[in-house]
Amino acid sequence: MTTGKIIAERREHLGLSRSQLAKQTGSSHVMIGKYERDDAVPSLEVARKIADALDVSLDYLAGKDSAKKLNSQNLQRLAELELLAGDKKKILYDLIDTYIRDAKVQMTYAAR
Repeated sequence: MTTGKIIAERREHLGLSRSQLAKQTGSSHVMIGKYERDDAVPSLEVARKIADALDVSLDYLAGKDSAKKLNSQNLQRLAELELLAGDKKKILYDLIDTYIRDAKVQMTYAAR
């Protein structure tokens, strides 16, 4: 999926008009339309503002599927995990890994 299509879909999902997104990003509704049609590519600065307004990461905006669920809140949480002491961080990562493994197993069996 292109960056423009991602912007358009996410904007519509959030119920924002092009004008509202433009106002939040300091851009114009005309430029938002050009980005959405892939007639223009936003600068890095504008892309950051769009990503923030749409509550997604820059990676997601660039079309990297692995970043789909990494909104700004999730990214902040991941960054703050680094503040924890080593033993607490390891316990949390082990717990997360266990839940992820279990979810993958459930998805595998559900697909059969």
